[in-house]
Amino acid sequence: MSPDQRFGFMSGLGAYFMWGLLPLYLKLLDHIAPTDILAHRVVWSVPTGALLLIVAGRFHEIFAMLLRPSTLWLVLSSALIAGNWLTYIWAVTNDRIIEASLGYFLNPLVNVAIGAVFLSEKLRRLQWFAVSIAAIAVIVETIALGRLPWVSLILCFSFATYGYIRRQVQVDGRVGLTLEVLFLLPVALIWLAIVAQQGGSLIGGSIPNLLMLMLAGPATAFPLILFALAAKRLKFSTIGIMQYLGPTMQFLLALAFGETLTSLRLVTFSLILVAVILFSLDAYGHDRHLRRSALRPT
Repeated sequence: MSPDQRFGFMSGLGAYFMWGLLPLYLKLLDHIAPTDILAHRVVWSVPTGALLLIVAGRFHEIFAMLLRPSTLWLVLSSALIAGNWLTYIWAVTNDRIIEASLGYFLNPLVNVAIGAVFLSEKLRRLQWFAVSIAAIAVIVETIALGRLPWVSLILCFSFATYGYIRRQVQVDGRVGLTLEVLFLLPVALIWLAIVAQQGGSLIGGSIPNLLMLMLAGPATAFPLILFALAAKRLKFSTIGIMQYLGPTMQFLLALAFGETLTSLRLVTFSLILVAVILFSLDAYGHDRHLRRSALRPT
């Protein structure tokens, strides 16, 4: 592993660890409407991102990126990440963390499928088995819920697509995120203005709530920036393997918060576990094969 890849690996671990703990933060805000929380996430992510760019001496890149046609990809990615954020906030504040964690367990396997379809990454037999078992798990979860697990599906497909789109733009992770929240800022401000006009509170009802909402900036910016740094340095399939840390932590937090794990849901997560094991074994075996090939004399 090169120093650049090692940096990407550590960035990815940091991102998923922070995402795994995010329900703890959002639970403290569950008395505030999810749309209001989302608006504050956007608003406070703008100065956070700008400050990071100023410290890094890269603030000027914002203006350079605005002149590039490829920046239009970031308009699309900003819409995707906003939808992802809103769905996740709603899930956590409505005691649906287990369903949210399922979405992020599925996300790596969706990454693999996207890598195969759009990035020409060839899938091996065990990878196909893993994806197929994950599809069966979605069917079981649908039966368990009596409906499509829409929270899980929105989360996994929106974030996988977000990661794919970010690969299309040659931009520093911090610059990209700052541009994304800048594109979302007008919508967030309009929403908060509507809330205020209807008699709602712009500060979440109290100064302590406002301070908690202000933390949404760094809580949002830091893991996304780390993810973007990792996505630029690692294979799409490697990113997929690392993503199991976040949903595992979320799943355990859901149980700690008292969410119910039914028998059918236990089957769902057992199937996902089998898929994860198959996928990880394949990745480990493939990595060993590549290292042996590199050491073999030519």
